Amino acid sequence: MESGPAIFAGMVFALFGGVLLLWTAVRVRQRQPVAQGVSTVASVTLATLTAVVALALGVWCLTRP
Repeated sequence: MESGPAIFAGMVFALFGGVLLLWTAVRVRQRQPVAQGVSTVASVTLATLTAVVALALGVWCLTRP
């Protein structure tokens, strides 16, 4: 059984990662910049990597014994 703080942290990480991934996909689909003044490839890559890491941390927090 997970503890309260682990569940909270896992949900925060998962929510942040999911929303960031969704927001990045919408911006790319609409051909709008993800970050102002930065290369499109670099900003999409960094945002996607951050979202995936946050999702992985969320899963880890929710599945650890």
